[in-house]
Amino acid sequence: MKKLFLFTTLVLGTCFGTLVSAQVSVSFNIGVQPVWGPTGYDEAEYYYIPDAGAYYDINRRVFVYQQGGRWVNGAELPGQYRNIDLYHTHKVVINERTPWMHNDRYRGQYAQYRGRHDQMAIRDSHEERYFQNPGHPQHNAWMQQHGNGGGDHHDNGNHGGDYHGNGGGDHHENGNHGGEDHGHGGDDHRDGGQR
Repeated sequence: MKKLFLFTTLVLGTCFGTLVSAQVSVSFNIGVQPVWGPTGYDEAEYYYIPDAGAYYDINRRVFVYQQGGRWVNGAELPGQYRNIDLYHTHKVVINERTPWMHNDRYRGQYAQYRGRHDQMAIRDSHEERYFQNPGHPQHNAWMQQHGNGGGDHHDNGNHGGDYHGNGGGDHHENGNHGGEDHGHGGDDHRDGGQR
């Protein structure tokens, strides 16, 4: 009887430990969301951008939009939408794989958000949880507080992806970039202007 009690306790303890572990290991991706993304989401896979009729794949850091009747990926929004201010235009978080395959539904469901500029961007948030994002103006202070070094980083840009700093030195960014930003615009562009 004692052995059965110990075995049952061991099995239940293992099951309970697995459940607790599963609850604790919930994935958050605040640190990889672009700084122009909306606040309020610990986990986001895609943004739907009603003003452009396009999607942004957060993990791959690419925009997905229609071109010539097909869905294509690009580091930036297509030409006619490149002047959209991603920090202020409304974004809808969608956590469903390949949401563009249901574009008619999303376009209809979120049409009322076209032209709205009512969301706070991660860059502008004063909540400490967003400081872990490398593009946030408070990121270096957050890194120093958590023992990870410093340097100054000022991000005023309109990035399609994220800034990937190396923790040291100063970085001042003013550009409107589509893909990953490694401190330069690529293709002989210089930071400081809208693209």
